[in-house]
Amino acid sequence: MFYRETGQFKASYKTDSAKFPIFQDKLFIWFYIIIGFLVIPFFGSEFFLGAIMIPFLVFTLASIGLNILTGYTGQISLGTGAFMGVGAYACYKLTLAFPDVNILIFIFVSGFFSAIVGVFFGLPSLRIKGFYLVVTTLAAQFFLEWAFIRIPWLYNYNDSGAIEVPQREAFGVIVTGAQASAEVRYLVVLAVVVIMTWFASNLISGRIGRQWMMIRDMDIAAELMGVRPLYAKLSAFAVSSFYCGVAGALMVFLWLGAAEVESFDYNHSFEILFMVILGGLGSLLGCFLGAAVIWILPVIIRDWLPPLVDALTPFTITSSAADLVSDIIIGVMIVVFLIMEPLGLARLWSIIKQKLRVWPFPY
Repeated sequence: MFYRETGQFKASYKTDSAKFPIFQDKLFIWFYIIIGFLVIPFFGSEFFLGAIMIPFLVFTLASIGLNILTGYTGQISLGTGAFMGVGAYACYKLTLAFPDVNILIFIFVSGFFSAIVGVFFGLPSLRIKGFYLVVTTLAAQFFLEWAFIRIPWLYNYNDSGAIEVPQREAFGVIVTGAQASAEVRYLVVLAVVVIMTWFASNLISGRIGRQWMMIRDMDIAAELMGVRPLYAKLSAFAVSSFYCGVAGALMVFLWLGAAEVESFDYNHSFEILFMVILGGLGSLLGCFLGAAVIWILPVIIRDWLPPLVDALTPFTITSSAADLVSDIIIGVMIVVFLIMEPLGLARLWSIIKQKLRVWPFPY
């Protein structure tokens, strides 16, 4: 009854194939957009914006990239962290070479460099799949990490081996560097994530997305029906790497401010894979939910658990112990979801929404 659909008629093909056919869903989307753009940046503290919301959005974008490859095309990858690094290093070199160009242009252009590298390492997917493809993409992760260390040109021959983000402006506003405010950086990241999520949604529901899903479900049958596996698999690797590259550029330029090779190691690849698994394979909503659980939940536990234990019990708990508790909780959640609900939090939300549509009646 909360999702009352009485009177919401679909009188055309356009309304019947709309992404949000129910009025309540449209209302919720506009509510979240208004909260994100008009409420959070003006009422959120610098810590909340810089340490919680910006990394949450960055990892959401990287999760969308990996979900396009794994959830919608069925190709597994453990090189997400390295592809994010390609985007970050490409954006850094472009910014130094052309300091007067709008930084937002370079953030998107850096994704194309990552897409080229992703297509190159995606070539083995034409002959192998499953566990063997996992090993291949993990090799790409190790090779790119080696390149980030051994090629000094990438970090401009800096003695520390790190890339330091210079101050840059976009439309007369300081966006990167120490002088950039958390509100501006948050709004830029949020705008990029909203635009690229909308683009991914249209891409998935179109011809290219249907080809990806046909390859995922049964590649031999898809080929017999006219789908070219070469084009479908490599386009999925290109789009996925593009999203990861843009996420890497956002991570360094609008969140960290500086980065070393450890910022793009295999731990990030596994972390983003866990976000996709926990949120839900083949779901854009699951990317947001998975990133929220993996990134925001440990921050809440680390900040709230020690004072709560001190107030309610005679014991004390350190920050490192709180981190261990959060790791245990997330690990248990991953195991439980893999056993009980492999489609993740997005599927749970779908079930809850279906219950709300018929509430209070059971059927």
